[in-house]
Amino acid sequence: MFDLNGIAELDFLRAEGSVLRIGALARHAAFHRSVVAGPTGALLAQVVAHIAHYPIRQRGTFVGSVAHADPASEWCVVARLLEAEIVARSRRGQRVLPASSYFQGTFATALQPDEVITEVRLPVLDPSWRTGFSEFSRRVGDFAIAMTAVAIRLDGRKLREARVAIGGVEDRPSRCAQAEAVLVQGGSAADAARAVAAAVKPMEDLHADAAYRKDLVRALTQRALEQALGGT
Repeated sequence: MFDLNGIAELDFLRAEGSVLRIGALARHAAFHRSVVAGPTGALLAQVVAHIAHYPIRQRGTFVGSVAHADPASEWCVVARLLEAEIVARSRRGQRVLPASSYFQGTFATALQPDEVITEVRLPVLDPSWRTGFSEFSRRVGDFAIAMTAVAIRLDGRKLREARVAIGGVEDRPSRCAQAEAVLVQGGSAADAARAVAAAVKPMEDLHADAAYRKDLVRALTQRALEQALGGT
């Protein structure tokens, strides 16, 4: 274990063109306000309120959550939804890992033992996108039993692209291609939510069995999609 807090160069949060760069020392609390205009900033500001408690948000970091790779981490789900780029450094140099291959299981990632994440890059969605997020935990600040984050791109009233990401249900955050296809083909939020429930292979633990998690993620997906489709 080592402490990055003394490396001032890693304390940054800035938009550069169509990318939001999040340095390793950017705290959760930085996202209490919209850090970038448009749907990406709105989604981050919505999600951060679900992360732990206020004192923890003052010390914990976005990148730290991604490095930890807890399947119940809100930022990991956002990274998967937006297909973040994870920038890793070692003495051998730098490499950029796509979120789609970075998460490999509970607390397991594609990082090598000598690598550290220096930043995460998120795309800045343009105004044609709308987002939604819904999570359930037993108490405020507890780890989520399930959550869904969504992003949809509209062309007028036509839905052109959909992203549906889930967390807390399986051993890693993932996107549900089946639900995304349902939405692009004109299906409803309820149709897509049922597709998620049919596709997932839930974990079981002392908090929830598989059947409960399936029904929970169905309800959360429908809520998140209704937020997005309603423009909220």
